[in-house]
Amino acid sequence: MPLDHEALQTSWNRTRGHLDAARVHLMGLPNIDLSMTLEFLEHNELGLALDCLVDLGDDLDLPLPFWQHLDRAAREMRLYSDALHKPHLTAADLCRRHLAATTEKE
Repeated sequence: MPLDHEALQTSWNRTRGHLDAARVHLMGLPNIDLSMTLEFLEHNELGLALDCLVDLGDDLDLPLPFWQHLDRAAREMRLYSDALHKPHLTAADLCRRHLAATTEKE
């Protein structure tokens, strides 16, 4: 099956939009360095950018929209189905846990 480059670009754009929207929640917070995340985004390494954002947000009490955007990015990249084949926790797994916990609080 040939790759549909237009569909792929559209998917990347949606994913990037979700990652950028999540990143906004971290901007201006003390001791948060977003340079690595930005570098990954510049090189279209969207999965690595997601990993960075989840890692940065893991110990912070961030609002539900932060985790919702990361969840949407993970879904767009189909990371949840890939996570079933990995023996360790992935960024997508951590995102799903934070999303559930934050939803319960609200």
